[in-house]
Amino acid sequence: MGVVRSVISDICGDAANSVQLIAVTKNFGPQAWDWARDAGCDAVGENYAQEAVAKARDADTVNRLPLHFIGHLQSNKLSALYGTVHTWQTIDRESLILGLAKLFAAHGGDAPSVLLQVNIADEAQKSGCHPRDVEKLVELALSNHLNVGGLMVMGPTNADPTVTRQTFREARKMCNELGLLECSAGMSHDYRIALEEGATMIRVGSAIFGERPQ
Repeated sequence: MGVVRSVISDICGDAANSVQLIAVTKNFGPQAWDWARDAGCDAVGENYAQEAVAKARDADTVNRLPLHFIGHLQSNKLSALYGTVHTWQTIDRESLILGLAKLFAAHGGDAPSVLLQVNIADEAQKSGCHPRDVEKLVELALSNHLNVGGLMVMGPTNADPTVTRQTFREARKMCNELGLLECSAGMSHDYRIALEEGATMIRVGSAIFGERPQ
């Protein structure tokens, strides 16, 4: 944890405080949420709906960190997660936007905070909308009263550093062009590149907790 914070400080300088460290707790037990909080992380990230709901049920509801959902999202899981998730980082299609809007209309409270996931690397095995569809989805989300914070992107599967840098740079450029603040990019193996290219959120698991249980 200290190493990650040190890297953020070294790369981002005075802007380090504006970078959110999302602790990816997938496959770790519910105690990982407490570890992340005690270590000074800004939020926890979960990939699977069932695991996220179970951990939220067992966690300290008063002091727990905000939960970011960072995995592939199915429309039929929205209802189970609604009220538990603080930020939805993987919104990539109209059905998810409309589903969240429907839940917001039914339950009220704060508008759901979302990031739109973009498949900049254009890999068939990855979720995310095509870059050409981002502006349309942003407009749809805003018109349905969702809080659009920014974009979320994943680096290429082959981890080529040149392609990774190009991917993250394009994500930051798209955020700037759309007037969006947050750029969620970078995981344990490539968060340094993401920070260098302007990421404001990094999603780090093994670099904080060590090898992930299978």
